[in-house]
Amino acid sequence: MGRRFFVLRHGETHFNVEQKLQGHCNSPLTPKGRAQARAVGTALKSYLGPEFHFYASSLGRAVQTAEIVRAALGSAETPIIKEPRLMEFSLGLWEQRTVPSIRSQHPELDGAGDWYLHAPEAESFDEVRSRLASWLAQLPPEGDIVVVSHALTGIALRGMLLDLSYEDCWRQDLPQDAFFIIEDGKVTRIDCTVAVEQAVEQAVEQDLAVV
Repeated sequence: MGRRFFVLRHGETHFNVEQKLQGHCNSPLTPKGRAQARAVGTALKSYLGPEFHFYASSLGRAVQTAEIVRAALGSAETPIIKEPRLMEFSLGLWEQRTVPSIRSQHPELDGAGDWYLHAPEAESFDEVRSRLASWLAQLPPEGDIVVVSHALTGIALRGMLLDLSYEDCWRQDLPQDAFFIIEDGKVTRIDCTVAVEQAVEQAVEQDLAVV
C-alpha cells in the first residue's frame, strides 16, 4: 500500500460568487464556503489514518479552509503548514476580472479547459508543475498527506499524482464540496454535497433565530 494524498479545494469565496478570477489575489469564504469546509472536514475524519501531515496553500482562502477543516477533524494540535508552492496559478492581467467579461472578449477560447492560461502574464502549466514537483520531493517519508489548494493547482497536482496527460488534466472537475483520495495511481472522489446543504440550512436557521 502506497501513501495516500487527500486533495481538497478551498470553499466558495466571494469572488467565486461574483465570477471573478482570483489567482494570486484573495477573497474570504462565504457562509456556504465555510459550510463546505466543515462538511469536508467531517467526512475526511472517517478516512484519515493516525499519522498525517497537513499542508495548505499560503493564500488566505486556502488557510481559512484548512483551519475550518482542522477544527472539524478535532486535530487542533496538528500544524497547518502554509506552503507557497501550493498557491493557485497566477492569472496575470485577468485577476479580479469577471469570467463573463473575459469570455465575451475571447470567444475563441470557448470549450478550452485551459482557457485561464491564455491570460496575459499568466503562470504557465509547466511552471506550476515545477513548483509542485519541488514540494512533492521534500515531503516527509511517511504518513498521509492532506492538501488544501485551489481549482487549477488542484488539477495540476492530481494530474501529476495520477500520471494524466495534459488534455486529461483539464477534463477533471473542480468541486468545493468534495475531496479526492489518491493512492497507488488511483483516485476516489468523496462527495459531501448533502452535508453541505444541511450545514447551510442550519446556518440560515441560526441567523433567523438571532434576528
